[in-house]
Amino acid sequence: MTPTRRSHRLTATVFLVAAALLLSACGVTRGGEGEANRRLSMYIPNSPGGGYDLTGRAAARVLEDAELSGRFEVTNVIGAGGTVAMQRLLNEEGVDDLVMSMGLGVVGATYTNDSKARVSQATPIARLIEDQEALIVPKDSPFQTVQDLVDAWKADPSSVTIGGGSSPGGPDFLFPMQLAKTVGIDPKQVKYIVYDGGGPLTSALLGKKIDVGASGPSEFEGQLEDGSLRVLAVSGEERLETVDAPTLKESGIDMTFVNWRGILAPPGISDESRERLVAMFTEMHKTKGWQDAIKRNGWIDSFATGEEFETFLLEQDKRVETTLKELGLA
Repeated sequence: MTPTRRSHRLTATVFLVAAALLLSACGVTRGGEGEANRRLSMYIPNSPGGGYDLTGRAAARVLEDAELSGRFEVTNVIGAGGTVAMQRLLNEEGVDDLVMSMGLGVVGATYTNDSKARVSQATPIARLIEDQEALIVPKDSPFQTVQDLVDAWKADPSSVTIGGGSSPGGPDFLFPMQLAKTVGIDPKQVKYIVYDGGGPLTSALLGKKIDVGASGPSEFEGQLEDGSLRVLAVSGEERLETVDAPTLKESGIDMTFVNWRGILAPPGISDESRERLVAMFTEMHKTKGWQDAIKRNGWIDSFATGEEFETFLLEQDKRVETTLKELGLA
């Protein structure tokens, strides 16, 4: 019997469906690159507007725009300075489509919150950037310079309240403690208030609930532009192009301090999965979109992967533990 035109169409349709299913099973997607369509999730261990949020969302956006990944589901996991997010990441052992934005603050928070969740238990993927800290005040603050702040602080340490977007052990905490020690103030006398990220810290500064904020200046871009907040000084070796303020050294204080941020994955993922994630962020680092994000936010490019990043994490863990023990907090 001669096949009908309808039977030819049916045969062709069945063949195309079977072929599509076969290609899908083999991981072949658009352009022949399976990762371009692979959906990923990212935990961010503080509230929207914080440093981890800015860095994590910038990375996710660049990865999507450059078609190095599929859509990112970004979730802010708030609590205990990043400890809640850290424990949640460790609980996802073997999950290879999940990453977390993190940094120095998370390392410290696991100690001060007496958590057994350590960054060394996760899978290191990449260190992305370093970020200077800044001393930020409301526009009508009586402190016009860092020296004004130091003079008032030394005269009466209890008269100056400093807020930061990280828990004790994080960069916003460690920075003013190191600054106090450098200018001759006992760090244990520093009045420090914890805010869960840059958003709540901004509100505290604008509401004059604190005298000084210690945090990365990129978290206050809008308020610095409209003049509602001012920067007294930044903590790096050199001035930032994006901030009109001197360094501490220029202000006569012999000190530098730099924060950092990176990416972790859950423990127990395969070597192949780890290498895939490392390769993805390595390609992201090369893109114009990421380099533009670094420049726009005043970040310092400090990209590192593999053994270099793993060794760095262990060193940071020890550094924070030592500092907190000196302050009686660990």
